[in-house]
Amino acid sequence: MTPPFRSAQLPPPAPVPERAQGLPMADGGVATERADAARNRMRLLEAAARLVAEHGAEHVTMEAVACAASVGKGTVFRRFGDRVGLMYALLDHSERAFQQAFLSGPPPLGPGAPPVERLEAFGVAAIRHTLAYMDVLLETDQDANRRYSHPARLVRGTHIAVLLREAGVTGDLALLTENLLGCFEPPLVNHLRTVRGMPVERLEAGWRDLVDRTVRRGPSGCCP
Repeated sequence: MTPPFRSAQLPPPAPVPERAQGLPMADGGVATERADAARNRMRLLEAAARLVAEHGAEHVTMEAVACAASVGKGTVFRRFGDRVGLMYALLDHSERAFQQAFLSGPPPLGPGAPPVERLEAFGVAAIRHTLAYMDVLLETDQDANRRYSHPARLVRGTHIAVLLREAGVTGDLALLTENLLGCFEPPLVNHLRTVRGMPVERLEAGWRDLVDRTVRRGPSGCCP
């Protein structure tokens, strides 16, 4: 059995580009904070991310985060409410960074590359994102109904549908998009990695193959 892929540390904060402002995120909205409040929040999130990477999400407590960030426990509770709020804040931060990357980052993930290349890059990045935050995703992903209507998932789905349309794919794009989104579901990715023992490279190659088949690219690598 392959050992679980431990969560990576949070990426550094980045300014939200104008075109990405207002997008739904893990908390369903866009937070506005004073500079000092934002720095304090980031300090707590970075401490929590280190603990998740070292011990797994299931072992992270509010007390441990407070100790790692050298603040009082009350500070953590006031900022996030409870442990569930802290876990969702971790995911919100990571999803914001991911959305910035595929909406306004450099190609091939961001604008400027052909739609098929962007779709391939998006899937690879989404798989890596799922693996990096697997512990937190599995712990917070307990409600299937909420999972499929989550605002951040809707943004991903819209992005995939737009790229499919730009690539000339026709048919039931809504259903096709849902099928493609299923490739990034944390329970499935975790099963393939830890139970089936599939390496990350195989998952990424499988996504590229699925994209190729979906857009019916010929041997030359061009869409007919």
